[in-house]
Amino acid sequence: MHITKESTYLCNMIVENTQTQMRKGILEYCILSIISRGEIYASDIIKELRKAKLLVVEGTLYPLLTRLKNNGLLSYNWVESTGGPPRKYYVISAAGTEVLKKLDVTWLELAYAVTTSIEGRDINIDENPENNNIKL
Repeated sequence: MHITKESTYLCNMIVENTQTQMRKGILEYCILSIISRGEIYASDIIKELRKAKLLVVEGTLYPLLTRLKNNGLLSYNWVESTGGPPRKYYVISAAGTEVLKKLDVTWLELAYAVTTSIEGRDINIDENPENNNIKL
């Protein structure tokens, strides 16, 4: 089978689209999980997501936090800062905790499904962790 520039381009577009959809699907779950650990500032959420190899910029995070707040899954508190304006710290709500519990079950089911589906395949991941970062 001959691989053309056009077919390579199409394959890359399909892969990028699928990767984007997969990342979007888990990002809210990861954010709720991080916030469930305790009151947290937005820049600390970004640090946690980066530590998990989900590289997120503020322009991605803040709309998600607003949507989660508007859906009643989290709230925030203003805390005075010693070196600048007050900071907004996010906390998960009771409804957010209930949603997170259900998403935990869904995640475990999905992880099992994926693990089972790829069983027996030889999957190579780049040894350089920088090349394996997930970018949003």
